[in-house]
Amino acid sequence: MGIKISEKQFKSRLDEGLHDNFMRGAVRDAQERLQHNRGNAVEQLGSWEDWRTLGEEIRQNVLANLDYYLYQLSENVAKRGGHVFFAETAEEAREYIKNVVVKKNAKKIVKSKSMVTEEISLNECLEDAGCEVVETDLGEYILQIDDHDPPSHIVAPALHKNKQQIRDVFTEKIGYTKSEKPEELAAHAREMLRKEFLSADVGITGCNFAIAESGSISLVTNEGNARMVTTLPKTQITVMGMERIVPTYEEMEVLVSLLTRSAVGQRLTSYVTSLTGPRIEGEVDGPEEFHLVIVDNGRAEILGTEFQPVLQCIRCAACINVCPVYRHIGGHSYGSIYPGPIGAVLSPLLGGYDEYKELPYASSLCGACTDACPVKIPLHELLHKHRQVIVEREGKAPVSEKLMMKAFGMGAASSGLYGVGSKIASTAVKPFVKDNKITKGPGPLKAWTEIRDFPAPNKERFRDWFHNRKEGDD
Repeated sequence: MGIKISEKQFKSRLDEGLHDNFMRGAVRDAQERLQHNRGNAVEQLGSWEDWRTLGEEIRQNVLANLDYYLYQLSENVAKRGGHVFFAETAEEAREYIKNVVVKKNAKKIVKSKSMVTEEISLNECLEDAGCEVVETDLGEYILQIDDHDPPSHIVAPALHKNKQQIRDVFTEKIGYTKSEKPEELAAHAREMLRKEFLSADVGITGCNFAIAESGSISLVTNEGNARMVTTLPKTQITVMGMERIVPTYEEMEVLVSLLTRSAVGQRLTSYVTSLTGPRIEGEVDGPEEFHLVIVDNGRAEILGTEFQPVLQCIRCAACINVCPVYRHIGGHSYGSIYPGPIGAVLSPLLGGYDEYKELPYASSLCGACTDACPVKIPLHELLHKHRQVIVEREGKAPVSEKLMMKAFGMGAASSGLYGVGSKIASTAVKPFVKDNKITKGPGPLKAWTEIRDFPAPNKERFRDWFHNRKEGDD
């Protein structure tokens, strides 16, 4: 799949999202529910702003000393018998994992939820190598059996589907015969997945946080599937973005507290699992072989730039859950596995402006995302910075915008031209004015006036009004 999830143009994706009434209703309900739960969970911590500040400091410390912590992590993983591979690109990560799987002669692979494996198109690579890959997170499992429908949310990937749609998918794909009750759907999925766990050769997970001091991997889940993935198969592979690291368990506990409350409004998720290397003598469960794949894939190029704060992200989706734009267009409109404000900042950095130059403009810059972020990423400021880069460095502003700004610059630089323009403005737009408003604007105003009215220029210019008022006072 990779970062890119659609070949359609942004305007086409946007139009589909705006006209998908079910999806918009589902997103609205989910946002309201998650925000309510988050508010209650946050209050229990006391001074939430102090916690946010602490989370920000932890993440900034890691990024400032990332080389040290990565070295410490890799050394400690190796001491416990694990294998560490640093992948500069998605291709290198895929090739290493494929080689491990081929050497094990693995035929079936079970996976727990992982955004970074989506980012590097891992499933497609392993399937091309002749393996059956099974997603075991319920949301990801639903999407996989529904002809690999892409995720629309970082935490709740199947948010855009209702229970009737899921029942129909189960009926068509896995022989389901019961009702659309969530309990019955979940029970059937559990029954089907249990067989997959027991017959899997390799388990693959993502990583919420890697603990440098011990070489441990921490997973935060609600379904218990990650424990099955890491316990039953003889070989375990963990894939992590290079920034997903903490110095000690103490910092991990702080970030988990922020993550669970911000993501789903829980004081603690059902399972917080820490795994350290392969099974050693005397242990009764765990893999016989452990591999940690640390993925760069463009992250190193973000370090040291004005966009570095985006790497503080702990993938909680709090910014998505408050975003008014996401509320109206949904996750698929972004065309990336990373939707919402975090996706609008991250996707152009990892996927390039050629693919994602529209995303920084898919924002009202209201700042709700920044206020919600548990580690204080200045998301709306980074979106504004993207816009600046797109225009000033990349030169990728639309032609109509370039011409309009050039014309405005020429007019504003000349008092004569500005005076003439202000005099004829009301006459020029008169054909488009109704009740002193422009409701169907031409050119660049068309997109604006499709969803809101634009105030018509006054017939009397301000300078004329001021001049006449001044003469009247005299």
